[in-house]
Amino acid sequence: MVNYWLSLFTGTTWEEFQKAGSSVSGFNKRSQKTVDKIESGDIILCYITGVMHWVGALEVVGPTNDARQIWNLGNDSDELNFPVRLAVKPILTLNPEYGVPMKELEGKVSFYESPDDRLKGFRGFIRRSPTKFKENDGNCVFELLKEAEKNPVIKEIDYKKMGKIPLYKVKKGMKNIIVTIPETEPNSSTNDILDNKDFSNTSEHTKIQYYLLNLGSKMGLNVWVAKNDRSKAYNNISFESMPGIVSELPTQFNDATQKTIELIDVLWLKGKTIIAAFEIESTTSIYSGLLRMSDLIALQPNLEIKLYLVAPDARSDKVKWEILRPTFECLPKPLSDICGFISFSDLQEKVTKIQDLGIASYLNPSFLDKVAKYFSVDDEDQ
Repeated sequence: MVNYWLSLFTGTTWEEFQKAGSSVSGFNKRSQKTVDKIESGDIILCYITGVMHWVGALEVVGPTNDARQIWNLGNDSDELNFPVRLAVKPILTLNPEYGVPMKELEGKVSFYESPDDRLKGFRGFIRRSPTKFKENDGNCVFELLKEAEKNPVIKEIDYKKMGKIPLYKVKKGMKNIIVTIPETEPNSSTNDILDNKDFSNTSEHTKIQYYLLNLGSKMGLNVWVAKNDRSKAYNNISFESMPGIVSELPTQFNDATQKTIELIDVLWLKGKTIIAAFEIESTTSIYSGLLRMSDLIALQPNLEIKLYLVAPDARSDKVKWEILRPTFECLPKPLSDICGFISFSDLQEKVTKIQDLGIASYLNPSFLDKVAKYFSVDDEDQ
C-alpha cells in the first residue's frame, strides 16, 4: 500500500528544491525516526506555508547520500541544511500561483472539516514534516493536485509570504549563534487577524487558565494564578475557590523576581518549589509573554523551572519567529531551549483524555515535555 507524507516548504525553499533538480527531499535531524518509516514508492505531498498552497507530489526512491547545500538558510554555516534526505522522483510540481489553495480542501479532509479547523491550525497537521496522511486525505490532495496540473488556473497569492524567516549570525561569548529579527508586530498579518477572530476574548484566556489550574490541582500540586486574575471564574467556578490554590508565593527571591513571578498566568508548585510556569497568549502579542519569561531567566539564571507558552495553534509560526530574537536567544540559557510551545488544541485534547481516564493523580508534570514543541533554527521548514 502506498502511504502519503507531508513535506513543508516556504516559497524560497520550494524554488531552491526545483533549481536543484527536484530530486532530493530533506528534513531536519529530529525527523530521522519518522523518515526511516518512509518507504520506496510512498508519495510526498508538498505544501508551501504562508501562501497555503499545495504544489507537488514526489515519489520516494529511497535514502540518499546527496550532500549538496540545496537550501540556503542564511546562517553562514558549513553544516548541511536539512541533512536527513530522500531521493525522490517528481510526479508533478507546480509553481505556487498554480497550486491548490488549502481552502479547496475544506470539508474534504479530516484535518479541515470546517472553518474552525483553519482557525485552529488544521488540527495541528500542518505543523511539522514529515507527517503521515490518513489514506483518504492523501488521496484527496493528490487528486486535486493532478487536476490542477491538468487544468492550470492562476490564483492570486501574496508574494510577500513566499520567503523564509530571515536568520542572522551574532556573537555570544566565543561562539556564533543564529537569531531572527521580526519586522512587524503580530496584528499586522493575516494569520494574526485569524487568531483574533477566534481567540481575541477574555473568556478563552480564562478557560485555558482554568484547565491548567484544574489539571495541576488534580495532580496533587499547589497552583497559583496571576495576581490580577485572582477574581476570575470559569463555568461559575472561581479561581480563588479551587483546590490547591495558593494566595502567597514563597518569598525566596529578590523583589524584582518576586514581582515578575506574581504576574505569570499560571504556576505549578510542589510544596514551596515552583516547578512549572505558563504564559497564555490569546489576546496580547506573543512577545509580551516571552518577555516575562526572559525577565525571570535574566533575574534568576540558575532557576530550574519548566517554562511553557500556551497559544492558539495558528500562532505557532509567530512563536518561533519571536522566541529566536536576540533578546531571548542571547540569554545565559536561550529561551528556545527551555520554553516550550503548547497549542490550545493540544492542551485541551490532553486534558480531556486525562479526565476521561482519571489518571491526573498519577502523572508527573514532566509529561508536558512530550506535548510541548521546542523551536530551533534547524526546525525551519524546507
